[in-house]
Amino acid sequence: MENKETVLVTGGSGFIASYCIITLLNNGYKVKATLRSLKKADLVKQMLKEGGITSFDDLSFAEADLQNESSWEKAVEGCQYVIHVASPTPHTDARKEDDFVIPAKNGVLFVLKAAKQAGVKRVVLTSAFGAVGFGTSKATPYTEEDWTVLNDSVFPYQKSKTISEKAAWDFIKNEGAGMELAVVNPTGVLGPVLADDFSHSIQNIKQMLNGNMKACPKIVSGYVDVRDVADLHYKAMTLPQANGQRFIAVAGGGYSLLDIADILRKNLDGKAARVPSKELPNWFIKLLAIFNPKLKAVEPYLGMVKKASSEKAIIMLGWKPRPVEEAVLATANSLIKMDLIK
Repeated sequence: MENKETVLVTGGSGFIASYCIITLLNNGYKVKATLRSLKKADLVKQMLKEGGITSFDDLSFAEADLQNESSWEKAVEGCQYVIHVASPTPHTDARKEDDFVIPAKNGVLFVLKAAKQAGVKRVVLTSAFGAVGFGTSKATPYTEEDWTVLNDSVFPYQKSKTISEKAAWDFIKNEGAGMELAVVNPTGVLGPVLADDFSHSIQNIKQMLNGNMKACPKIVSGYVDVRDVADLHYKAMTLPQANGQRFIAVAGGGYSLLDIADILRKNLDGKAARVPSKELPNWFIKLLAIFNPKLKAVEPYLGMVKKASSEKAIIMLGWKPRPVEEAVLATANSLIKMDLIK
């Protein structure tokens, strides 16, 4: 394609963002990736190489920070599209809700304002299932019609995702005339790791393979392969019918952590020797959590069943996610290949 269009991908060193960059480069777009520090550019290239990219001619980098509004005007110059993946991962010392919520909401608004000024056609925002299915419980799968209800049971991270996604829709309605928005809401993201920086869901698989998770907490949630998340962002950016819509990214209903462990044990033979084969009762984890701060973080999720439907993306955009089993094994095999299992 002559005069290639340019896409700004924010938070370029992240797990989802790096796969979005790979998908865009493979589809003939130019990509400008934002990083908080350009020192990370070599790491990003290393990850993209691991993901099969051989030429970086169509890739450039810009320094931008979600806390710094003026950095975005320069970053978005010359871009026709924006895929806004970056979300502040608060420092571990973030205690207050505001440490999550304020940077997430401001970051979204800084990027949207800069995009509007630069004449960007469409922004695709990476939100999360955290903005769909918390603060409520449902027997039927969650859909895009559902929104997280902000009450005391909702964690600061999910609150930040809900508030920042709502702020994006409000911006488009009130100030975004002429600019389009589509939103992707991924569930737990799995898939081949490209470096030792990856999603929380992959941490679970790593702990299972390492033997750090002796038995599984009872938690049921949705999962999706990162390659399919990137493909859904691409479809949300390019297909006319995606404008003004949100799309849940999930492959097949919900899986318990024990289901995930079973997939590993069934398929990985000796490499899965330390993977747990039983579930822990909730009361036991609550007891252990008194002494173990890591388990304290798991406690509110115990007994939770969060199933979601991706019917909308499948029907409206022709999206075809790979089965969860394939995503789980791709995750495990890449962790083993990259020597990330001890």
